[in-house]
Amino acid sequence: MIIDANMYWIPEDLFTNESMMEEFLRCLPAVHGVAARCEQIEGTDKKQIIIEEPAGYQNLNYVQGEYRVEQQLKDMDLAGVEKAVLKVPCAHAWLSLEMCRKFNDGMAEHVRKGKGRFAALAVVPPQGGREAVYELERCVKELGMTGVQLSSHYGNKYLDDELFRPFFKKVNELKLPVYVHHSPIPVDYSSIYEYNNLRRSYGRCMDQTIAIGREVFSGMFDELPDLKMVHSMLGGAFFSYINSMFRKKPAGAKDTVTRFDTDTDRFCEQIRNHIYYEMSHAQPWGGELLECAVKILGAEHIIFGSSYPVRAEWLLDGPGFVKGLDLTTEEKTMMLGANAEKIYRI
Repeated sequence: MIIDANMYWIPEDLFTNESMMEEFLRCLPAVHGVAARCEQIEGTDKKQIIIEEPAGYQNLNYVQGEYRVEQQLKDMDLAGVEKAVLKVPCAHAWLSLEMCRKFNDGMAEHVRKGKGRFAALAVVPPQGGREAVYELERCVKELGMTGVQLSSHYGNKYLDDELFRPFFKKVNELKLPVYVHHSPIPVDYSSIYEYNNLRRSYGRCMDQTIAIGREVFSGMFDELPDLKMVHSMLGGAFFSYINSMFRKKPAGAKDTVTRFDTDTDRFCEQIRNHIYYEMSHAQPWGGELLECAVKILGAEHIIFGSSYPVRAEWLLDGPGFVKGLDLTTEEKTMMLGANAEKIYRI
């Protein structure tokens, strides 16, 4: 079974329901330099929502008509994808709890219309206190959702912050997988925001690498032993940095001064036990980098996703691209479906 573990969804009602759009736009943290607008796409009958972060620099575009169940199923069939996991693209970083409830109900209805082809991850603000925990439990027990989706950071706080620990204790208790979506830019972005490709590509990778490093070094997993985190964008190309960030001392070596945290065996064990990597889309990485990621991280930790509908070909041609990699059949099977099936209990 091939599973697209990263298919985006937002309610199409946003584009036609003026009061819902106003409520959605009010959620944006303008005081932190995030701006948004909804406008007609020139030469079409469609609208798009443009999110700028920082203001004046586009980072997200949501297009009317791209989140309809009929088109999703049609494209899944063309790609040979049997099931897809629905997520909200980035907006969960600032949605209010009330708006999250509306999104969760909408996703659950979308899953029902999909006739068994979809699963969905709950969107809940982790700083929302008891009401957020109640919403998480409702999503799991009443709406049948198989995990929770979070942003890599909220405001200037990454997920290792103590502010989020009560929420994570409940997630750990429920043994729910957590999908950690990249933010469009990291908390500190002053040197990358001016250039589109640097901001929109590297910014996401930079954010994910920081997020994983903070989770591991913070000791979160000592306190939360059943927590499983699935990071987007291959963890921000985490495979490129793991050996240098979690370096091992040669046997018998002794540092003259302490420059690095050297509890490497413990850190690496926690990475193996708690961190997974969803590729977000295969083709932009290219064959060499994907094969390198498998060699370093292990195919059992990598999950196929397409970021559909950002680029339709990432779904339509993505599974074929993975099948063409110089990997074993078992490795491709794990990446294309078996890992997602196990983690998200599909």
